[in-house]
Amino acid sequence: MVAVTSRSLRVLWLGVMVFVISACQSTTAPVYGPQFADVTDTENGFTAVVVAYAPEMEGILGRIEADPNASITSTVTYKGVKYRLGQYHEQPILVFATGMSIANASMTMQMALDYFPVKQVVYMGIAGAVNPAWQPGDVIVPARWYYHDESVYANPDPANPGQSVLPEYYAKFMQEQPARKAADPHYPNYKPFAFIHPDEVLIIKDGMDKPQDTAYFSASARLLDAAEKAMNAMPAQMILEQRQAKLHVGGNGVTGSVFLDNREYRKWTREVFNAEVTEMESAAIGQVCTVNDVDWVIIRAISDLAGGQEGVNVEHIYDKEVSRVGANVLFAVMDELAKAN
Repeated sequence: MVAVTSRSLRVLWLGVMVFVISACQSTTAPVYGPQFADVTDTENGFTAVVVAYAPEMEGILGRIEADPNASITSTVTYKGVKYRLGQYHEQPILVFATGMSIANASMTMQMALDYFPVKQVVYMGIAGAVNPAWQPGDVIVPARWYYHDESVYANPDPANPGQSVLPEYYAKFMQEQPARKAADPHYPNYKPFAFIHPDEVLIIKDGMDKPQDTAYFSASARLLDAAEKAMNAMPAQMILEQRQAKLHVGGNGVTGSVFLDNREYRKWTREVFNAEVTEMESAAIGQVCTVNDVDWVIIRAISDLAGGQEGVNVEHIYDKEVSRVGANVLFAVMDELAKAN
């Protein structure tokens, strides 16, 4: 019988541990998360042609079908969202609808960037006018997008009539405003709307060591320039054969999780954000693209003056007509981008 000494047990135990550690170190960890889809002709990346919902998509697909130099060649569905792959004037395109709302826009745009090599985003949709100078059919391409309803809902302060009891973090946030506004000409003129106190979204991206308050997201200068060149070269765009649409690049847009149909709140967004238009997706698109370092621009065709009407909102009367004009602008921008390539 061979005696087993404590020394031999220690040597045996060390040998087993070395084997286990080596085995663990040599194991390749599984790769999680979405991958780029197996697509072709993407050497330079897709231009994502994006809309919010069905009436806008009809106009986009109709234009592609009617153009001999454009086509949809395949369709891929991820988590119920349909992504159409194709070509526009020899440039690869990815066409999809985000769905209405901040949540849907964020989800579907991030999915697109996860599954496809997207180099730039051109988004088109209808919007309500905040600036009463705009009429149905006019098309605005804002330079900046703000969230209008990122906010604190506060109780009134019984000790100070007309004031609110604000959480400590928000009081500190407000103390920072004079310095931030002095440093940025596009910074909002924050003030409350009744019990609603405007706030900012915190974002984090590569290069940041902690989340930062972000007042707005700026569209890509290169795509804004392409939009301005394209719109200046377009023929007159008639609305229901009654008036010529105005086409404008620049200014501010606001995004919220509400269908804004209140004239007093709309006036407040004009005063605080100097907004031209309001809708429910664009700031989310801007945030996702900014975090992912993807160029983007938003085209918005006016369907109504938000809350400016008497009675029922007239958006449904104009949505298809103004979507048609918005699509014309979108493809004029796409033509301008194709020339640049």
